[in-house]
Amino acid sequence: MSTPAPEEQLAALDAAIVARPDHVELYYHRAAVLARLGRTDAARQDYLAALALDPAHFGALTDLGGLLYATDFRSAARLVYAEAVKHHPGEPIARINLANALLANDALEEARFQFETALRLAPDHPDAHQGLANLLQQIGDSDGAEAHRRRSYGRRGLLHTPHLGDGEPCRVLILASAAGGNVPTRFILDPATFETHTLAVEAFAPGASLPAHAVVFNTVGDADLSPEAFDAAERVLAHTAAPVINPPARVRATDRQSNARRLARVPGVIAPRVDTVDREAVAARAAELGYPLLLRSPGYHTGRHFTKVDHADALAAALAALPGRDLLLIQYLDARDADGRSRKYRAMMIGGALFPLHLAVSDDWKVHYFTSAMADQPAYRAEEEAFLNDMAAVIGPRAMRALEGIRDVLALDYAGVDFGLSADGSVLLFEANATMVVNPPAAEPVWDYRRAPTARILDAARSLVLERGLPR
Repeated sequence: MSTPAPEEQLAALDAAIVARPDHVELYYHRAAVLARLGRTDAARQDYLAALALDPAHFGALTDLGGLLYATDFRSAARLVYAEAVKHHPGEPIARINLANALLANDALEEARFQFETALRLAPDHPDAHQGLANLLQQIGDSDGAEAHRRRSYGRRGLLHTPHLGDGEPCRVLILASAAGGNVPTRFILDPATFETHTLAVEAFAPGASLPAHAVVFNTVGDADLSPEAFDAAERVLAHTAAPVINPPARVRATDRQSNARRLARVPGVIAPRVDTVDREAVAARAAELGYPLLLRSPGYHTGRHFTKVDHADALAAALAALPGRDLLLIQYLDARDADGRSRKYRAMMIGGALFPLHLAVSDDWKVHYFTSAMADQPAYRAEEEAFLNDMAAVIGPRAMRALEGIRDVLALDYAGVDFGLSADGSVLLFEANATMVVNPPAAEPVWDYRRAPTARILDAARSLVLERGLPR
């Protein structure tokens, strides 16, 4: 007997709720159908209706938390997950959900407590081991992270995201690394168009079958974090003839040291000297390079474990605060303009085309959009809007040719470059790789000018995947 179509299920549930308006399971099941159809506002209201009838309903708490988290209501999701833990302290998944939300908010101690409690309840739970591995990696315990990561492999299968639209989907096999550092695809591969299976490449067993797919999106993206993941991705690709977005061999070549050396040869690019140095040899190499300089633990992003050292007397304290045996020693490029503020531009490279994504202005040398002064300064937003509307006019022909050269050297289907501008219009290279995030702007009207440029990038990425997935 076939399963009724979602709209038929909704009609039946609507009639049942009219007859029994106090039946919690009816609201819960209707919310689940609405969520599958992408009608998130209506689904949220039905989850809340179910919880009004039964505040401890585990399914409603869990699924509402997931819905809120997926739609970027992260604070609300944490509150809902905390309610699930309060009412169901013996459920491992409740603690794992809360721990992951806490980890994303950098509440590391609280997240660790929840992960470790989940493992006491379910010692082999792959998601708890994976989450704790991610946390340990963030705090610099690479050995501990790898131990938990390996324990997550055995019972971890493919993560399936079903197609929710009409007609036939484009079927995508996503290759990801259990170590993290993956290309974010949440806003690209929407379930209205795509059906996806995500495979942790390290968990792939020789001889295992792969799900039906028309195209492979290799999201293993951080060449400094886990070189072994690229070997694992290549082993998976030996079992498919489908076209591949971002072949692993090309992504592997984008570690910071290799990039600095090869992109320094591109006309119009000023790339810093980058050396991978044993921490015992940092002092000698730093004296050779000169101060100020930058120190970074490989494999971390968003400014984590990354510091500027202004003089030799500050080196010991900086070293003590960084995890890892090997460190990146990076020449400091001064990206300050005449006003004394640093500017960091980001351009995306999608299918060979260049797109401006954002400009961040900051008083600090370490510039990130989420910590910059953009929200508070209309003049900075006007500057960014000009960049988004006409990148070539803002950065000039020398920098545009340099970006084209970087694109050609990387030869990636999906990548981005963060850069500043020198006084002569050259590109000051910060980083260029596949892990660049493209997030839609926040809902406030002040960011309306960013919506169309961001949508163009996401549309280009979707079109790239669809084109590669067409029958040949």
